[in-house]
Amino acid sequence: MFARPPLLLSALLLTLSAPLWAAKRVDLDYRVRFLPESDQAEVSLVLEKGDSVRSLRFNLGDKGYYSDFESSGGWNQDDPGHGTWVPGEGKASLTYRVRISHPRGDGRFDARMTPDWALLRGDDLVPAATLDMVDGTELVSRLEFELPKDWKSVETGWTRVGKNRFRIDNPERLFDRPTGWIIAGKLGSRRATLGNTDITVSAPVGEQMRRMDILTLMTYIWPYAREVFPREPGKLLIVGANDPMWRGGLSGPNSLFMHSARPLVSENGTSSLVHELVHVLSRIDDTDRSDWITEGVAEYYAIELLRRSGGLGDDRYESVRKHLRQWSRKVDSLRGEHATGPVTARAVLLMQDLDKEIRLRTDGKHSMDDVTRALMRLDKASTRDFIEISENLMGGASDVLDSKLLR
Repeated sequence: MFARPPLLLSALLLTLSAPLWAAKRVDLDYRVRFLPESDQAEVSLVLEKGDSVRSLRFNLGDKGYYSDFESSGGWNQDDPGHGTWVPGEGKASLTYRVRISHPRGDGRFDARMTPDWALLRGDDLVPAATLDMVDGTELVSRLEFELPKDWKSVETGWTRVGKNRFRIDNPERLFDRPTGWIIAGKLGSRRATLGNTDITVSAPVGEQMRRMDILTLMTYIWPYAREVFPREPGKLLIVGANDPMWRGGLSGPNSLFMHSARPLVSENGTSSLVHELVHVLSRIDDTDRSDWITEGVAEYYAIELLRRSGGLGDDRYESVRKHLRQWSRKVDSLRGEHATGPVTARAVLLMQDLDKEIRLRTDGKHSMDDVTRALMRLDKASTRDFIEISENLMGGASDVLDSKLLR
C-alpha cells in the first residue's frame, strides 16, 4: 500500500501538471445594428473588463464615414483621421455610427446598403486600431447583428455561434476585428462542404447571382487547389450583387466578392472567381515593387487550376498563352507598386516558363507549386525572394529569371 504524498508535494505535482502560463480571457463583443433609412450601421464595442485594455487608437481615415462617438471611459479624437478610446475600469463600451455605402466615383460601389440588404466589408465596420493591452490578457471576440425586422439573415466568413452571432478568431492578430465580407438582408444562399471547408455562396434575392454554377466550379477545382495551398480555411463566404456594384472581384479574409454579371470563365480562358479564390487561399503579400508576384500567382492559378481539373484542354491552354503574349507585348518590366493587366499577363507567362524549367531541372520533383508554398510562408515577398526560392529549388541559376523584366 502506497503512502499518501505530503500536502506540499501534492501541490507541487498539481502545479507541474498545469500549464505554466495561461492568459486572462476577456470578452470583447461587437454589436452591429443596421439602419437602412440612414445608410448607416450603429456599432458598439463592449469590453467585459475595461481595465484589461489601456487604449485603442483607431485609424478613421479621411472620408468622414465615422460619427456620433459615445463611450464609457474616455474618447479623444485628436484629429479627424484618428481617435483613441481609453475604456477605464469595469464593463466598458464604445458606440458610433458608420456610413455603409462606398461610391467609387464612377457611379459604382464597393459597399452598398439598400432598404432590403447590405453588402460590405467588416474592416469598415471596425476600423484598424493600435491596441495597448495589459500583459497576460487575451481578448475573446464575438460579432452579433441586430437586423431590421423584415431582413432574413446575415452571413460572414467567420464561424457561426448563434442565429446572427459569430466568433472572430484570427491567431495572426492581437486585436481580432471582424474583417472580410459581410452580407445581410433578404438573401438567397447555397452551401457545400469541400474538403475541410464549409462554403457559402450568398447574394440578395433578385441580383442574378449564379450560386449553383459557382458551387459547381468550386467542386471541380477544389481538390487541385488543396494540393497547392496547404492553408485551408474552415469557412469560405462568396458574395455578390449586380449593378451598381463594382464590376469585378475583391478578396478578403475567408471571403470574396464577385459581381454577379461576371462570367465564371471569361472568353480569354481565365476566371476572375478563381483568381480571387487564390488570393484568399494563398494570402501572399508583396514588398519592394513586387506586386507582379501577388497578382501573377493569382492569375497563374486561375488558369492552372482550370487546366488541372480538365476545364482547359491543351489547345485552349495554348490559345490562352497566345492571348497573354499579345496582351503583354509592350511590357518591358514587371516591377511596380500596382500590377496592371498587361504586367500580370506577362508575369503569368514568366511563371509558366519557370514551372517548365523547375520540373526539367529537378526531374519532376519540384514545380511552381513549391515556389508558391514557400512564398506563402513569408510575411511579404520580394522579387529577390522569388528568385532565391526558385533557384534554391533548382540548385543553380535560372535562365528564365535572368531577365530584364525583373530588374
